[in-house]
Amino acid sequence: MDTGFTGYTPPRTDALRPRKKPKGKPLNAVWNMINRGLSRLRVRVEHAIAGVKRCHIVADLYRNTKAGFEDAVMLSACGLHDFRVSCRSAA
Repeated sequence: MDTGFTGYTPPRTDALRPRKKPKGKPLNAVWNMINRGLSRLRVRVEHAIAGVKRCHIVADLYRNTKAGFEDAVMLSACGLHDFRVSCRSAA
């Protein structure tokens, strides 16, 4: 999670947030390393989300009203992204 979501925790999740620097004091070296690791993980997650959104049906407004189709579209987009990544690393 980003530090902008300080007051919000989604239900049934374990969210890790970076530690903010206290006013007038430097951040502990241990927390600097933890924050750097969280940042690296967050960048990978953001890139994966952007890769899934390459299928514009996920990013644009979806107007189909049939039940369960939203999940099928997201699963298809995630599968296509995984396939694209696996083919890229094999070549």
